[in-house]
Amino acid sequence: MQKAENQILIIFGASGDLTKRKLIPALFELYKQNLLPDKFAVLGASRSTLSDDEFRKRADEFLPNNEKLDEFKKKLFYQAVQNNSAEDFKPLKSRLKEITESLGIEKNYIFYLSTPPSLYGIIPKFLTDNGLSTSNKYFRRLIVEKPFGTTLESAKELNIQLLNYFSENQIYRIDHYLGKETVQNMLVTRFSNGIFEPLWNRRYIDRIEITSAESLGVEGRGGYYDHSGALRDMLQNHLLQVVGFVAMEAPVVVEANAIRNEILKVFQSFRPIQENEVSRYVIRGQYTESKIGGQQVVGYRDEPGVDRFSRTETFVALKFFIDNWRWAGVPFYIRTGKKLPTRVTEIVIHFKNVPHNLFGTSSFEHSNNQLIIRIQPDEGILLKFGMKTPGAGFKAQTVNMDFHYSDLADTNVPAAYERLLLDCMQGDATLYARGDAVEAAWKFVQPILTAWETNPEIPIYGYPAGTWGPEDSDKLILHGQWRYPCKNLTNDGLYCEL
Repeated sequence: MQKAENQILIIFGASGDLTKRKLIPALFELYKQNLLPDKFAVLGASRSTLSDDEFRKRADEFLPNNEKLDEFKKKLFYQAVQNNSAEDFKPLKSRLKEITESLGIEKNYIFYLSTPPSLYGIIPKFLTDNGLSTSNKYFRRLIVEKPFGTTLESAKELNIQLLNYFSENQIYRIDHYLGKETVQNMLVTRFSNGIFEPLWNRRYIDRIEITSAESLGVEGRGGYYDHSGALRDMLQNHLLQVVGFVAMEAPVVVEANAIRNEILKVFQSFRPIQENEVSRYVIRGQYTESKIGGQQVVGYRDEPGVDRFSRTETFVALKFFIDNWRWAGVPFYIRTGKKLPTRVTEIVIHFKNVPHNLFGTSSFEHSNNQLIIRIQPDEGILLKFGMKTPGAGFKAQTVNMDFHYSDLADTNVPAAYERLLLDCMQGDATLYARGDAVEAAWKFVQPILTAWETNPEIPIYGYPAGTWGPEDSDKLILHGQWRYPCKNLTNDGLYCEL
């Protein structure tokens, strides 16, 4: 793999949780694999007053002890920065000049906004005011963490703000779900196999189902989550992006704009859900108190920071259609929620039944082939198909054929942030969301949010913590039922690890 050009990564919000848990560990992994540029530095920036040594000592708290750790920490620097005016960024500019000159690093900069969204429009402005956003000789890139707005209007406003200071090809909107190896493998599975692509359409597929379940609750983030909810937090961004990979047409080339153009076409083909149709196509729920493993679990409204009368959804299930030639009439189902039985994210392709059942079984499961693409955990692919049960007669049973990423010996599966950071360093935006696609996704979900806010008669169903959400979500699927996944991908018919 060709190394990226020499550069500096500037992390705004460097004293925050994301930097500690994800960004610095991801960079250290890239360093251990010799994937970072030959000359590279990280400049942490936030309001806190820290020295370089103090910032480096903090790295000891969350990085594993390794023979390369001390050498890696020499690449970490820190600069305190306020966000009140453009003048506050002059010390940052001076520090960048000092680091580039002392280490002989070209003035290629990536600015990572690991900050509250309220600063997404402010920091780029101050960077521009100090001449740091553009260069005729060196690249300047801006990584923006989600949320990319909280409504359609706020998403449009954020895009306008960012484009005032950086061009679209400089902006990298990061969605860590797209950094997962199994999401990327969707393209290879679909477009490199003659056995799948001819079947990947309305003629052979009955429905497509995407589940993203979390066993945890809001975990002390009740104050934040109560202003977000499952639709904004998971479905609008992560899961619709996954739908894009599942449903897109083959790109002309494997290149950022070609792939992102095809994803945008999928979003533009979503059949709109009108406000008066929300109750038919969308089910929302909220977990209630229960016992899980003999332990009493509080309900969502009893979590710290949550309004006692909150109507924020911790579960959402959605049925929708993609109106184009490939997918006309094929229902897509998405569900996501907290306090469900296990942590799992997977895509299930339900193929149509054979036109005539010869083998005397009325079981829906045994007459319906499924391709299951597991994103997490136990990453891999599972194909369910019918085989003859040994013995007399022709009784059929469902068997599994599977592949696990863990079976690839001596193969490192990079964490999502490792892949995405390296891609940005190399200027590859394939796995980053583009502004027009973000707005198209918001356009689809906005009527749902508006209906919930303006129509108090739309119910929010309770579901006991530790169950698979409101029973009413089963009614979305007219013929069949949701797949109830286990933590283990295979042998799910024999035992289920939760």
